[in-house]
Amino acid sequence: MSNKQRLVLSIIDFLNQSIDDGTVKQDDKESLEVAIQCIGEAFGIDPSDQAQVDRLSIKPASLLSVFDVFLKTKDKLATPGGASAATAASASTSAPAASGPTAADKAAAEKLKATGNAHMSTKKYDDAIKAYTEAIARDPTNAVYYSNRAAAYSSKGEHSSAVLDAEKAIEVDPSFVKAYHRLGHAQYSLSDYKAAAAAFRRGLDIDPSNASLKTGLQNAEARIVPDDNSYDDMPPLEPAPTRGASAPDADVPAGGAGLGGMADMLRNLGGGGAGGAGGAGGMPDLASLMSNPMMMQMAQQMMQNGGLERLMQNPALANMMNRMQSGGGMPSMSELMSDPALRDIASQFGAGGAQQ
Repeated sequence: MSNKQRLVLSIIDFLNQSIDDGTVKQDDKESLEVAIQCIGEAFGIDPSDQAQVDRLSIKPASLLSVFDVFLKTKDKLATPGGASAATAASASTSAPAASGPTAADKAAAEKLKATGNAHMSTKKYDDAIKAYTEAIARDPTNAVYYSNRAAAYSSKGEHSSAVLDAEKAIEVDPSFVKAYHRLGHAQYSLSDYKAAAAAFRRGLDIDPSNASLKTGLQNAEARIVPDDNSYDDMPPLEPAPTRGASAPDADVPAGGAGLGGMADMLRNLGGGGAGGAGGAGGMPDLASLMSNPMMMQMAQQMMQNGGLERLMQNPALANMMNRMQSGGGMPSMSELMSDPALRDIASQFGAGGAQQ
């Protein structure tokens, strides 16, 4: 991702320069600025973040100069004898790079690393990052410098930058164990516990006895939530089947069963039918009542039209309840329906069944 981000930063620099030097018309300036912002957000590039710019910039080169070199090289290859000349030029330019940093460069890089370490001990993280960056410029083949800069970024809370440096350290030296710990720590701090655990495991593959990597792996795995623990997709619970009753008729209106339904309910409560005597005195048990869809539907309708409140205030019902509690048994169906107040409530209940 680092090389892609370098390219994106170079593109953004080119677009900003085109705005500043007047290459882009004033009418198109605002649209181009929006495009620059979108490109930066898509690739995680913030041109106002100087630390990130220092790390990813290709200056003193620019996108335009790199493109010019490409075009000139392409033109040379297209002419007779150009291929051999380009090959010779490539060999001459790549020779210094293949030899790597000089002894003087390495010595200077080590001094810069020591300076960065001193800044880390005093918690001057920005100064430490600057020193490590200069050390990398002198000797980009040393994984320690990237790893140390990753530690500095993590110390100041810039864990995304720490991830990039730790990955670069591993790229430079895959056997450098501490880089895996840096990577795992940064991923853990970003709450990406699976990636953190993977980084710690990669380090343990190299150094199975490393205590820090083992501890990091245990902590990361403890935070990983299994994918199959989600209950969001579970289907809703279905009502329990009514004992001794058939399923509700699909043709019955949703509002309730009317007076006939009320009579059926009372008959079930009073034990008038063959299967109604589930409890003492013919009362069905509570589980049957609460799991009966008709009972729940009718009770909800009574609450909506005020029937339940009037029912609880009815003196005749209070007397019947007192008689039941005293062991007098359930009232008969005819006794219930002969009470004018109860019959009136049942009629009102049935009338309210069509409301939505």
